[in-house]
Amino acid sequence: MDSDAWQIIHIPGKPPVSPDNQPTVGVYASVIEPKSANTLVRHLCRVSPLEDLRHVKRIRKEILPDRGETKLTVILCLAPEHDEGQSNNMPPDVQDLVNSYQLSPFLAKVCKYAALSKKEWEEQCKLWPTSYHPPTYNVDGIGGFSDEDSQSVCKFMRLVINLAISGDKPLVNAAVMVDPSSRQVIASETDQVHLSFAPHDITSRETSDRTETFFLDGTLGEKKGSCSAVACLNPWCWSLERNIAQECDQWHPLRHAAIVAIESSSTRDRNLFPNPVDDHVPNHYELFSIDSPSKKQKTSIQSPDGTRSKNGNRENALEDTIMERPYLCTGYDIFLLWEPCTMCAMALVHQRIKRVFYAFPNPKAGGLGSVHRLQGEKSLNHHYAVFRVLVPAEVLGPHHHIASSPEGVSRVLLGSLI
Repeated sequence: MDSDAWQIIHIPGKPPVSPDNQPTVGVYASVIEPKSANTLVRHLCRVSPLEDLRHVKRIRKEILPDRGETKLTVILCLAPEHDEGQSNNMPPDVQDLVNSYQLSPFLAKVCKYAALSKKEWEEQCKLWPTSYHPPTYNVDGIGGFSDEDSQSVCKFMRLVINLAISGDKPLVNAAVMVDPSSRQVIASETDQVHLSFAPHDITSRETSDRTETFFLDGTLGEKKGSCSAVACLNPWCWSLERNIAQECDQWHPLRHAAIVAIESSSTRDRNLFPNPVDDHVPNHYELFSIDSPSKKQKTSIQSPDGTRSKNGNRENALEDTIMERPYLCTGYDIFLLWEPCTMCAMALVHQRIKRVFYAFPNPKAGGLGSVHRLQGEKSLNHHYAVFRVLVPAEVLGPHHHIASSPEGVSRVLLGSLI
């Protein structure tokens, strides 16, 4: 399989900006005497902490070339937006320090966000010194892919494309979950939001000027030529068929491809690692019990000799023979044809996915690059790496229409990252 025509692009947690065009904010600063630096900084950190500028160093140190002396400049506080250097806009506590130390405040600019690369950091320091902390995690692909890894990515993305365009079903999103350590497919699923398999697949509806043929997957006219049935692109399209689909067991508005793949992976784990302690496992329509533990990272099961672990309330269990069910989807990769919506992206966070690959952006509801970037949300307790795979047009063949839609889902197949 030739992967030279394919491109794999890492999508960072923050939108990329030109190193010399980074957003800035205004601050009040002043030159201070070196002997008073420690005391003054302690007071400033108490009365005016820079909570949103933790990457910015409070003091700038310069060596005067002509005299060889040290010049220290300290950030006093943030300046109001559109401030013209009026020092009387400073908080009273800061103004008291200015008066006590006989300082001469002036307006300065510092970079608003922490640097994502060394080049960004070098540009930031030209304005005001900042700290740079390279990523400490090591995710395969961030620094590029080997030929073997690239071939593997191409292979699984081809599988995703074949799933999405197979048969006479409407065009849908597809998801393939993979264990990268063994390159084994864990789950391969498609959207199950619309009534693709309903016995009566076509109905009609009256409009103000005409009667339109209306497919239960949400498309009008020719089924294969539209992206309307892709759940993540049209999260509310299911409401059009709500009355028709009330009694269909296969229909549910939340069963996007990624969600179905997660459920399939869970079912696989239960079959491979059965747990006699579990008396009942709810299906996807049932709510979780309020008595269930909120976290359970390892699930011990019956060992080959019939003993159980401490969780099974049977003594003398052989710890070294107890098999453990995998914790959710920890360490797995998932391949999707379209960028997941925010709901699916958050579900992948909860499942501890390691890497997410998708081929086409989701400009209206995308959660990993187009609209939001959950992979860069610091408040989350798990972060995965995100990649976009640019698929050559010849791979799609007669189905090249999936690269575009009336809504402009993806106008350029091999163009720049959206």
